[in-house]
Amino acid sequence: MAPKMSKIRTVGVIGAGQMGNGIAHVSALAGYDVLLHDADAARVAPALDVIKGNLARQVHRELVAQADADAAMKRIKAANLSDFGTCDLVIESIVEQDEAKKKVFAELRAVLKPETILASNTSSISITRLAATTDRADKFIGIHFMNPAPVMKLVELVRGLATSQETYETSVAFVESLGKTIANAEDFPAFIVNRVLVPMINEAIYTLYEGVGSVEAIDKAMKLGANHPMGPLELADFIGLDTCLSIMQVLHDGLADSKYRPCPLLVKYVEAGWLGRKTKRGFYDYRTDPPMPTR
Repeated sequence: MAPKMSKIRTVGVIGAGQMGNGIAHVSALAGYDVLLHDADAARVAPALDVIKGNLARQVHRELVAQADADAAMKRIKAANLSDFGTCDLVIESIVEQDEAKKKVFAELRAVLKPETILASNTSSISITRLAATTDRADKFIGIHFMNPAPVMKLVELVRGLATSQETYETSVAFVESLGKTIANAEDFPAFIVNRVLVPMINEAIYTLYEGVGSVEAIDKAMKLGANHPMGPLELADFIGLDTCLSIMQVLHDGLADSKYRPCPLLVKYVEAGWLGRKTKRGFYDYRTDPPMPTR
């Protein structure tokens, strides 16, 4: 079945990190004009370089035509939040913290058109709670892309208590136009994927913490014993240990169950600034080639 046509023409993406640049990439490739903003304006130019490089890899693998890649890059523009008045859809993809997200939504109040849909790419935070802090709870929805967005096919759609049917249907059409597959998730802590995935990662960290196995042994066991493409500790480094900790804290606080208690070793690594690949150090040391386990 062909994707539904989306009413969206211009997409605003807030956050130029790994997820934000991936969302900008797939949106531009699907034919949307994209405005890319980051609170740290210096992050936008490197993000555009990442998108250009990722498009080049897709061209090399014959997944995308060179002309389409070139056209996609021309559709992405660096922007200030004040420029977002032209957007039909704005997707927030910043740090996984309530207050930071609410601050951005407050800044958008005076900018967005009344009909603009506001979405969060949050991987764990309540859509209902975030929506209640905006001026458009009926036009607020969770659109959670998987990482890396240009590669992963799944998008979780999460409706808040006030999300309208029109907002949902428009979001479905938009996501399908990107060539993605939708999983509808209820608005509970961490939704579907991270409700299952991150506690598994947390348990792997407990396995390391308790001395059951080394980093190498744990990852080898899950790759060869469970046929996972990446070991859980390698995956934690890829996701970002700060993000993993934030998700576990949301689960622990939201569900009040001790099984979601973040592993103390995960907390210690985050406090040390060992966040995984993005800081060159986590459960592996990425300053060496190949990366070496740190424990």
